[in-house]
Amino acid sequence: MLSRVITCYARNVLRIITCGLTTAFLVPLALGATQYPPVTVDVPVFQVAEHTHYVRGVPGTATDNEGFISNAGFVVTEDGVVVFDALGSPSLAVELRRRIAEVTDQPVTRVIVSHYHADHIYGLQVFADEGAEIIAPRGAYEYLESFTAAERLDERRFSLDPWVNEDTRLVRPDLLVENEYRFSQGGVDFQVNYMGSAHSDGDMTLLVLTDGVLFSGDLIFEGRVPFVGDADSKRWLETLRSLEQGDFVALIPGHGPAARDPKKAVARTAEYLAYVRQVMGEAVGNFTDFASAYDNADWSQFERMPAFEAAHRRNAYQVFLSMEAELMSDD
Repeated sequence: MLSRVITCYARNVLRIITCGLTTAFLVPLALGATQYPPVTVDVPVFQVAEHTHYVRGVPGTATDNEGFISNAGFVVTEDGVVVFDALGSPSLAVELRRRIAEVTDQPVTRVIVSHYHADHIYGLQVFADEGAEIIAPRGAYEYLESFTAAERLDERRFSLDPWVNEDTRLVRPDLLVENEYRFSQGGVDFQVNYMGSAHSDGDMTLLVLTDGVLFSGDLIFEGRVPFVGDADSKRWLETLRSLEQGDFVALIPGHGPAARDPKKAVARTAEYLAYVRQVMGEAVGNFTDFASAYDNADWSQFERMPAFEAAHRRNAYQVFLSMEAELMSDD
């Protein structure tokens, strides 16, 4: 017989505290609960420091591997878990939450969102419904209110069905960050850095000061060609140069394995962006059309990297257009 049972509600999640010990039962309430279709992909957990863990997506396009192509992390403290990014579907987030529960019975109290791109945010509702505070960079609202956000969600409801479906919703943050933001939780110190509009409308990193581990989001792609999308490649490159001066012992990128040589990992992404900007910048300056510039360029140093075929030409074209805009703005 249990001597004491206390029940408490965190939005639509029931947490049971028994005899002073928090047990990680994440039991959906009977009314209004959503049962998410389970994923079949493996979501392994890697520990990189005393408090810091992450799950690693498989390199690929957005709908490969049931949408599990990006990384997410979590930091276990004595007063709850801080999560970094939420993966590309509620179903993946449920699996991430299950993995967290295998490590600790602490609740998730905060989720730091690196940026509002689909493969990092569609799992947010799982943590929001648990009662976690959602912390995001300035620029999140611009994305959430955009036609792009609505169009992307409709597309993923089709291409990632059943894991993204009509029950999947866009989650607005509880707190927006636009400068450095520090907090301590359960004996662990954190530093959130707002990096501005680089890879997206707003990018953030999380430095776990106590462990010396940096979560970079998609500012860093380890071991694969990055996705440039609509990024400001000039600002992105400047941001990477500043990160190269950072003092940390491990880096967890938005995609790819954790880097034990953080400065080398930063340098790889910076080298890629710098070279693409060099080639496309010369083309724009010489009034060379994109196709000719692309076809005549030497891309051999990158063509064996994962996602080269899927992303590189599109990246180069985006940089070409952005450098045209840069040239016009300088006139």
